[in-house]
Amino acid sequence: MFLRSPAALALTLVATLAASTVHAKGPVNGNQAATARYFAQLVGGADAQQSALTMFFTQMPKGGDLHHHYSGALYAEQYVDFLDKQGLCVNKVSYRIETDRKLIDAERALPAAQRSCLSTAELYADDQTYREVLQRWSSKDFNNHGAIQSPPDRQFFQTFGYFGPVSNANFAEGLQTLKQRAILENVSYIETMFKLAPFKGDAAFDSAAWQAGDDAAVDAVLRRQQAALEQDGAFTASINDYVAKIETAASGIDDANFTMRYQAYVLRLLAPSQVFSSMVAGFKAASQSPLIVGVNIVGQESQMVSMRDYALHMKMFRFLKRQYPDVKVALHAGELALGDVPPEGLRFHIDDAVNVGMADRIGHGIDLAHEKNVVALLQKMKQANIAVEINLTSNGFINGISGADHPVTLYRRFGVPFVISTDDAGVTRHDLSHEYTLFASRYRPDYAEVKRLSYASIHYAFLPAKQRARLTVELDGRFARFEAAIAALNANAVRSTRSR
Repeated sequence: MFLRSPAALALTLVATLAASTVHAKGPVNGNQAATARYFAQLVGGADAQQSALTMFFTQMPKGGDLHHHYSGALYAEQYVDFLDKQGLCVNKVSYRIETDRKLIDAERALPAAQRSCLSTAELYADDQTYREVLQRWSSKDFNNHGAIQSPPDRQFFQTFGYFGPVSNANFAEGLQTLKQRAILENVSYIETMFKLAPFKGDAAFDSAAWQAGDDAAVDAVLRRQQAALEQDGAFTASINDYVAKIETAASGIDDANFTMRYQAYVLRLLAPSQVFSSMVAGFKAASQSPLIVGVNIVGQESQMVSMRDYALHMKMFRFLKRQYPDVKVALHAGELALGDVPPEGLRFHIDDAVNVGMADRIGHGIDLAHEKNVVALLQKMKQANIAVEINLTSNGFINGISGADHPVTLYRRFGVPFVISTDDAGVTRHDLSHEYTLFASRYRPDYAEVKRLSYASIHYAFLPAKQRARLTVELDGRFARFEAAIAALNANAVRSTRSR
């Protein structure tokens, strides 16, 4: 029920138009020029033609989505469907999923009218509770007279605690949903942050890591802990199990039309020993399976633990990246706005991610204008081809950064590569086409730039060169068909206008 969207109708239009023009004479660059002229009309007026841009980008091949969280990408409606698959229910008061089997069995024994914990079918029948669940589990109605008005960053990050019990299962079905939805909106590749890498706590290491002084002392502490982890058979088994679960879930996803790869991630809100052991697991997993193409760090960056341990986390990444130079690293960095933290907290996060954490890509990067070494940082990112993953809807909702305030304006001006991505499209209820529409309507690029962004999402993917080359060739064909369709559509519109 969730895969029937306007994107399907748009793709049908493209297929119909492309079929009628694929054998037409004339060079492909003529279609490209016609598409560029048509696009210029959509963004060239006093106000961008939002509806026409939505139709345009729903049809346009968008290459890949490189900043994508699996659990946040599925819509809350599907998580409600998953309840019955696991025999779970939702509490009518807290709107949280009950997992206590004795409580669930007791609820099932009650008459339906007396139950306070609802199954999927019961939740659908109770529209008031169902609508409240959607508001708690996503941003639905937040800016549309919704009753829940907690701060938007808390609204966003708290959703994961609501649907966590079902998002941590049903992986095969969830991935298939994301695949089909991507195909419908002409996205051929997703690189998703899929599963938290396993970790192990150690209070003695926590104390030693916090007390370590210079970089040499930190490295010494990390080296000892890594050696202990290497000797831990249970920890090694947890990594092997982690890899096996990802490979099992990924079975049947890749085909001629679509490719998906997976990032291991660590949670920056945990204790240092848990973060470091999870990093070790992530790097090892990525070195074992070609499906796991990188390591990332997630979690609200403005939280106390995230801010306190940020520099330490970057040193951990540097320590492991030097040992695993072929493992790619994408880091959430600078997902902060003025007022989220004291001003000094905005001064170094992207810089540390690039110059200490050895990031291959940066996620968000919205505190850029506040960074103390911003000029050198921009030059480094441009020269080293460190791309930024731009998430316009997410940045606007969580941090209040949009329009001229968004540093994508600076990245564009100084030639730093970037890609357009979704972040958590299920939570903030949008798709990649919408992100391109926002970019075009706000920043008025020409068609050449948005086409380059589509190709950039393949170029900066954490894939081997041969796989990127294959996806690029496929993208060439998709654009040829798309531009033929748009050229024909525009020509038909011109003929209709002249005949009036």
